[in-house]
Amino acid sequence: MISRRKKVISFIVTAAALLALFLISVNTGSLKVSPSELFRGLFIEYDSNVATIYDLRFPRILIAMLGGAAMAVSGVLLQAVMKNPLADPGIIGISSGASLVAVLITAFFPKLYFFTPLFSFIGGMLAFLLVYSLSYKGGLSPLRIILVGVAVNAMFTGLMSAFNSGTGSSYSGVASIVNANITMKTWSDFETLFIYTVIGLILSFFVTGQCNLLQLEDKTARSLGVNVTKSRMIISVIAVLLAAISTAVIGPISFLGLIVPHIARLLVGSNHRLLIPYSAVLGAFIFLLADTIGRTVAYPYEISAAVIMSVIGGPFFIILLRRSSHAGK
Repeated sequence: MISRRKKVISFIVTAAALLALFLISVNTGSLKVSPSELFRGLFIEYDSNVATIYDLRFPRILIAMLGGAAMAVSGVLLQAVMKNPLADPGIIGISSGASLVAVLITAFFPKLYFFTPLFSFIGGMLAFLLVYSLSYKGGLSPLRIILVGVAVNAMFTGLMSAFNSGTGSSYSGVASIVNANITMKTWSDFETLFIYTVIGLILSFFVTGQCNLLQLEDKTARSLGVNVTKSRMIISVIAVLLAAISTAVIGPISFLGLIVPHIARLLVGSNHRLLIPYSAVLGAFIFLLADTIGRTVAYPYEISAAVIMSVIGGPFFIILLRRSSHAGK
């Protein structure tokens, strides 16, 4: 049982770390300003360096934070629905399904860009239903869901890469989604992501109680008057919405929705009333950290945050898979 003190400390430390990382990220690059100069340039008088940072770095940093929060909460919700600690929107194909639709909309219907998250949601939902239906065989096996999800993810990822190569990467927006590159994101991208993410996160807070009840055996939950199927469907839709929103703007990010919930449970426990908001903060921190590392580790070149997450998340996933296999014996 995790003490209340540890939970409070975890929230405070993570929030403080996120704020500190935000200031570090603002100063990561050729232009550097002190916190006082940043404040003065933003709120008191014009400063050309601060203006440049505001236009180029701020959207990227805020998009990384929002996208990280959305993917992390999506992972929490999917794990609650599937009762599968290995569930992740990237691993089971939701992100790749959403990003494939985002690529097609960006390439052929650019005027519909603002609605890309909605179309991506449809693509993510189709991918989710495909994985769910193909995995069902007299019940849902956690391992079968992962295996089918990996196959679906590979298929959609291959289609995206083929489209990107077939067009000679001539669509810069397409390439940025395929490669999960947030280098050139603008305030317009942030506004699009912000509106949909806030809606998705607010909806997720309304289903925390249902997520807690789904941790019980289905028979027990039904005896308490819970419509298990309806609850699973509602939570799944919110999870896919959050993943699709992030994917539509950032691109497919694997393992973030897997890593964050596990770390969060160790720090604040399994009560979703705390787990969901804490995972949002921790997800924002981890993805911003990955992006900041990608910007600095090979400077002046950049490594995509998605690549950083894959390098970190791959071994993490293998460890969890081995643990799950041993537990199932």
